[in-house]
Amino acid sequence: MGLNDRDYYRPSGFGGFSLFPPVIKNLLIINGIVFFLQVLGQTIVIGRMLLADWITVYFGLIPIDFSGASFLPWQLLTYQFLHGDFGHIFFNMLMLWMFGMEIENYWGSTKFLVFYLLCGVVGGLFQIIVGPLLSLGAAPTIGASGAVYGVMVAFAMFFPDRYIFLYFLLPIKAKYLIAGIVLIEFMSVGEMSFVAHLVHLGGAFTAAVFIILDRQYNFNFDRWFNKVKRDVNSFSKSKSNTFDKKFRKPFASKNSSVEDADFYEINSMNETDEISQEVIDGILDKISRSGYQNLTEKEKRILFEASKKK
Repeated sequence: MGLNDRDYYRPSGFGGFSLFPPVIKNLLIINGIVFFLQVLGQTIVIGRMLLADWITVYFGLIPIDFSGASFLPWQLLTYQFLHGDFGHIFFNMLMLWMFGMEIENYWGSTKFLVFYLLCGVVGGLFQIIVGPLLSLGAAPTIGASGAVYGVMVAFAMFFPDRYIFLYFLLPIKAKYLIAGIVLIEFMSVGEMSFVAHLVHLGGAFTAAVFIILDRQYNFNFDRWFNKVKRDVNSFSKSKSNTFDKKFRKPFASKNSSVEDADFYEINSMNETDEISQEVIDGILDKISRSGYQNLTEKEKRILFEASKKK
C-alpha cells in the first residue's frame, strides 16, 4: 500500500509563534529564559559560587548522597527547566514541539501540562531512588528529557502508525521509532555516561500508565481544578460571613438607629443651615487627597448644599 500525505507527520507551527498551543509556547519561553540565566550565571559570582552553580545546587535534582548539597522537594519540578548546554535544550525543545503540539491540541492545555510535569517528576524519582540501588553516579540531574520522553510515548500511543522522518529522510512509523528509542535507553542503564537514562525511562513509564488509566477513567483536570476553585471561594465566602456575624453585625444591630440617624441628619439639612468655609475647605482638601468617591454621605451633602448657595 502506498503512502499518502496524511500518513506522514509534519508538525506545523513555523507559520508563527502565536500558532503554538499555550502550554508548549510557555514551556519554550520559560526554558529559554532559564537557560539564558544559566549562561549569564557563568560570569556572575554570588559569595564564592558562580550563579550557574548556585542555580544547579538549589534547583537541579540533587541526589540524596551528593556531597555538599541536599535534595529539596521542589527540585523534582525545577530540574526540568535547567539544561547543560545549547544542544541539550535545543533537542529537548525540538522534541517537545514536534510531538507535543498534537498531544496538547488533542487533550487540552490543562491535562497536557499535568501530564508533562508528572512525567518529569516521576522520572526524577526514578533517578534519585533507583539510581543509588544500581550504584549509579551521584551527580545533579538537569533537563526536560523525562517529560519529553513521556510526550514521545504519548504520541506513539495515540498515533502509532504516523510516519516520522528519521534524519528528515527515512520514514518510520512512530510506534517503531519511539519504542526503539525507549529500548535503547533501557539497555543503556548502568553505563557510565552523563545521560540520566533512568529519568528517560521514568518519564516513558509514567506516560504509558497515565494514558492507560486515562482511557479507562477519562481524567478531567479542568473539572477538578474548577471544583477546587469553587470550594476555595465558597470557604472564603463562608469565613467572611462568619466574621460578619461575629464581629460586624452585632455592632451594627446593637443600635440600628445610628445609621438611620445619620441618614436623617444629612437629608434633613436645608439651605438655611450654616456651613462654615473651614468645613468646606476641609472637604475640598480631602477630595484633592483621596478623590470624591471617598467622601462620606454627609460630606457630599454638605458640598452639594454649599454649591447651591453659591
